[in-house]
Amino acid sequence: MNHLLMALFAAALPADATQYKEPPAPIPAILDAAPAPTVRLSPDRQWLLVMERPALPPISEVGAPELRLAGIRINPRTYAGSRDAFMTGLKLIAVPGATPAAAKGKAPAKKATPAATLPKPVTVQIPAGRRIVQASFSPDSKSLAIILGADDGLELAVADVATGASRTLTEAKLSGVLSSPCSWSANLALVCLMRTEGKPPQKPVIPNGPAIQETRSGSAPNPTYQDMLQDPGDEALFEHYATSRPVRITLDGAAVPIGPWGLYRRAVPSPDGRYVLVQKISRPFSYVVPFTRFPATTEVWNSDGTLAKRVAETPLQDGIPISNDAVPIGPRDVSWRGGAPSTLTWAEAKDKGDPKNPATKRDAFMTLSEPFTAAPQTVVELEYRYDGALFGEDGSAMVTEGWNKTKRTRTWRLRTGAAPEVLFDRSSEDRYGDPGDFLLTQGTHGYVLLASADKKALYLTGTGASPEGDRPFVDSYDLLSKKTTRLFRSTAPRYEQPVAFLDAGRTLLLRRESVTEPPNYVLLNLATKAETRLTDFPDPTPQLGDLKPEVLHYKRKDGVDLTANLYLPKGYTKEQGPLPFLLWAYPQEFSSASAASQVSGSPYRFQRPQGASHLFLLTLGYGILDDPKMPIVGENGKEPNDTYVAQLVASAEAAVKAIVDLGVADPKRIAVGGHSYGAFMTANLLAHTDLFAAGIARSGAYNRTLTPFGFQNEDRTFWQAEETYMAMSPFAFADRIKEPILLIHGAADTNTGTFPIQSDRFFAALKGHGATAKLVFLPAEAHGYRARESVGHTLYEMANWLDTYVKNRK
Repeated sequence: MNHLLMALFAAALPADATQYKEPPAPIPAILDAAPAPTVRLSPDRQWLLVMERPALPPISEVGAPELRLAGIRINPRTYAGSRDAFMTGLKLIAVPGATPAAAKGKAPAKKATPAATLPKPVTVQIPAGRRIVQASFSPDSKSLAIILGADDGLELAVADVATGASRTLTEAKLSGVLSSPCSWSANLALVCLMRTEGKPPQKPVIPNGPAIQETRSGSAPNPTYQDMLQDPGDEALFEHYATSRPVRITLDGAAVPIGPWGLYRRAVPSPDGRYVLVQKISRPFSYVVPFTRFPATTEVWNSDGTLAKRVAETPLQDGIPISNDAVPIGPRDVSWRGGAPSTLTWAEAKDKGDPKNPATKRDAFMTLSEPFTAAPQTVVELEYRYDGALFGEDGSAMVTEGWNKTKRTRTWRLRTGAAPEVLFDRSSEDRYGDPGDFLLTQGTHGYVLLASADKKALYLTGTGASPEGDRPFVDSYDLLSKKTTRLFRSTAPRYEQPVAFLDAGRTLLLRRESVTEPPNYVLLNLATKAETRLTDFPDPTPQLGDLKPEVLHYKRKDGVDLTANLYLPKGYTKEQGPLPFLLWAYPQEFSSASAASQVSGSPYRFQRPQGASHLFLLTLGYGILDDPKMPIVGENGKEPNDTYVAQLVASAEAAVKAIVDLGVADPKRIAVGGHSYGAFMTANLLAHTDLFAAGIARSGAYNRTLTPFGFQNEDRTFWQAEETYMAMSPFAFADRIKEPILLIHGAADTNTGTFPIQSDRFFAALKGHGATAKLVFLPAEAHGYRARESVGHTLYEMANWLDTYVKNRK
């Protein structure tokens, strides 16, 4: 929304209505609390990096000047992303071995190390007045590269892992516009992108002429991207801020340029440090697609910056077909292979990237090794689209392919001199049948598949979806028999998520939590069951108490099994009578009823609402039905969205019936709400049912004709499925919405399809038909809301709306 429209919108309201407001207690105190830290394990598995995070930023920071160019938002002072997150502190914990068994021949009961004997952390020294933007371990795990944010740019510092002592290696000259500024090299140096020199160009205040776009031949359907270039002035600004130069920086601070100035998307050293993989973009720029689709050249350089191999020259990608299975023509996903000194891998479409073209093989998986003078080798041709590859130290590979339209995924094992073997061939929607992902470890040359000591088995870990909920696991996978052996599975009443093996199959690092225990990290010896606790992070918001959901199971009238998480206010009993309720949901498409019926999530997670979470309303006496499943199913090749409204209504009816029959919800005081596609759902339910007393729709799209080249998983265009687009658009049924609806939208929404004008025009339609509605634009906010003032005000509006039209409904 432009500044003039915002000013007119504000002028139409009383003065106090344009000020930020606070939600009722105890929500403000909870919002002001810093979240729990996150952690990262070092490559050698000997150190745990604890990254402390700040509370919500102020609007003065979120609303600071920024440039919106080619799909990115740039801080013009720092030459970095304007909305990048940061950390407030770093600590390092030495990872000890597991505690020995207490008694021979008998596994002791689980007992974590007392807090008094926890490993003492090493505090990393950070210069005053600096923010921690990124932190990464060196390949040998002895150093920590730290990107620091200063007022005028990004600096590079390095810290000694053993002592925490740090020193700055560069001035504030790094570029973080198109990529991460620095990457470690195997020779313990870093390849960094240094920002351009000179002053940025000034856009003319008075236009020199019109902005012109032209098309003559060839179709170029594209999603409705945000923040595109608008005119030659934008082009000049983008070119200035995106320009950088690759430089090799050693740990003594010496910096040597290794290439010319250019628009570099990345500069990544090979696993042995002898080469650098670079990708740079060039003109002509586009006004309809982001910089990721601009013309690009991918090259391999020698360590001194001379050209070793030009891998690909990709033209402007503004004509990729509208399909989730469509890809660009030419080499894509070019990267260094793990387990080899300097070998490239990439995928290349054999059907010109268009799923509509008939083809028995869709993709080829390619490889090319140093010195890059031979022809690329085709490792395997795939029936579906390439979806990733993992390599072992022995050169074997696990290659995954997938096809979104049919929801099929397949994993191959490839070995030199042996025929390809299919390990997994399954539906990507089948969470119960998901075998998990292969675990990796740091090898001689990058990350490789973690193998057992005898090299006969690999290890798998996954969420472990089941009818009882998610139960994360670790399996040993025998490569000969293709059978798995369960080594670990999370058990109630805890949720334990495997992070990594410290050694092959013996000591497991777990992230452990429960309804009453905040997430912390524990070492588990699988043989003895002995444990060593590594962290003791406290509950950041103890005011909330225990938030334990009850998982409800119920059926839709067409027989589809559904679930939802039921939350009730602290201390509530049914004797107090039925509650005012809020259903908060997000629809999802499926190709089968069986997949739609599978349970997801776990009732044993530690729940703490963050940001503008609807769960805060529990503190105000509301019951919450969180994530009631709203599946949109298209079986036997049928398009799910052709029956979107009917299925959505059926799911909502089933959810309302479940909580009313349980005796906890007052059927006359139930609201519905959601964010993004959940907001779209909310508006549709108010238009097509009388189930709800009110609705809350945040950052949604309401007129599908404004997203004519597809949305979500819909890959038909408006002109191919006009009836479906119109039937799904609540804007077309604004005259039917009689219940009060609150619309909230970030005025600087970045999400494809959810332009702020979606809420603006929908509100105008509602107003024109006499509906009870309120529209709140949050200045400077994107698709998700970040500023403390914005989050607090959002929760204030939600609470006030529900109190007025639901809780106190006559």
